[in-house]
Amino acid sequence: MDILIHLFVALHIIGIASLLGGFLTQMKAMGQGAARFVPAMLHGALTMLITGAVLVGLNQADDQAVNNVKIGVKLALLVVILGLVYVKRDEERVEKGLFGLVGALTTANIFIAVLWT
Repeated sequence: MDILIHLFVALHIIGIASLLGGFLTQMKAMGQGAARFVPAMLHGALTMLITGAVLVGLNQADDQAVNNVKIGVKLALLVVILGLVYVKRDEERVEKGLFGLVGALTTANIFIAVLWT
């Protein structure tokens, strides 16, 4: 079971890398007011959602403690991120504030995952 859990943790990290990497590649464009949500951001957020749900299930099946409040907060942030990216994915330009919000929520999600014990 440990190998399976570690595999999904790796996939979860790939998802966050895709979401954050997509955001970081658009930083220069954001400064010019021409940022857009790239497909990598949507795919990364979806990957995080699926692998996160699988990880919760695998950890519970393995009788490991799961902090449901932490998972709930992370899920709420991810649902907001996913909703914003999905709705605005076809627009050529996204407002700076909205684009920055997605980056801030993504970063907050990372810090919650790492620091909340």
